[in-house]
Amino acid sequence: MKKCIGCGVELQYDEPKKIGYTPKENSDYCQRCYRITHYDDLTISMTQGIDDETSLNEIDKLENALIVWVVDLFDFESNMIVALQEKLKKYPVLMVGTKRDILPDTMSLQKIKEFVLRRCDELNIRIQDLVITGSFGKDGREQVLDSITKYKKGNHVVFVGKANAGKSTLINALLGNERILTVSRYPGTTLNLNKIESSEYVFYDTPGLENKGSMLNEVADKDLKTIICAKSVKPIIFQVYGNQSFAIGGLARIDLERIKGSAVFFMSNQLQIHRGKIENADLLWENHYGEMLKPCSKSDFHHFRKVTFKPMKEKFDLVIHGLGWCSISGTVKSIELYVPENVRVEIRKAMI
Repeated sequence: MKKCIGCGVELQYDEPKKIGYTPKENSDYCQRCYRITHYDDLTISMTQGIDDETSLNEIDKLENALIVWVVDLFDFESNMIVALQEKLKKYPVLMVGTKRDILPDTMSLQKIKEFVLRRCDELNIRIQDLVITGSFGKDGREQVLDSITKYKKGNHVVFVGKANAGKSTLINALLGNERILTVSRYPGTTLNLNKIESSEYVFYDTPGLENKGSMLNEVADKDLKTIICAKSVKPIIFQVYGNQSFAIGGLARIDLERIKGSAVFFMSNQLQIHRGKIENADLLWENHYGEMLKPCSKSDFHHFRKVTFKPMKEKFDLVIHGLGWCSISGTVKSIELYVPENVRVEIRKAMI
């Protein structure tokens, strides 16, 4: 059966509402890939990615493979799949950090590498090498190819990572052809193990591993364009004192009690962040949710869960998976985050 060269799914001609459909029997792409590529139109949502076990079992069948673990630097914590290290421990692993251009220009390449290596060490993740690239995979292209040549055992090179990490974009850049694999802002674009042969390597593009705990799963497809960063983030800086509450659209709320310092938001600049006193926050959400406070999650804010953190002594980040982070400096008595039930949040030593 012929497969779509964009996403790897088997092509079919009978059921327009199912994946793999194309009206043309001689087409190389399914209709979904064609419309994503030409119109940025998502006809079938696959936000969650493909089942992790299915993808990893397919990879496990390959012999002498080099694993290229692609991670989104901006959504780094969400991309850290600790279990992946154990599952693929028989393979050498090259980590490629993508979307360097989304991070603020003030963060040097050296600082980015130090941050990634520190977090890998803290999470007990072992890698052979680390290369940093931009959103289009071109910056760092030669370094990636050099590392692949250095660490590969055979000619099989398998690209793995979370949905929307930039695997297909990176492969296109390495092949020197930006139009082979389908790429888009939408998570879950690649739907099956996709084999691409070149003169030197056999590349495998894999479906994005599930974005469990990501805010990307909690919004309508039309709102993905608002919360996924497509260009360099300009930090939003607040000097804060007293009891402060921040509404991140209608997606999350951060309450900082007795803070004296600053709160800097690293999130899509299309998101509106509203600041006010904690004492007035409940009324703000009751009166303006879905109007001033938007986009909204699929679950009503009344059902958000509350997460309490103990402040760190040094500058720290409050990370919301799939959304970004808020960097806190100064002193603060207590921290409360309100997010949809399934969204993961955490605290870490400041990235920047």
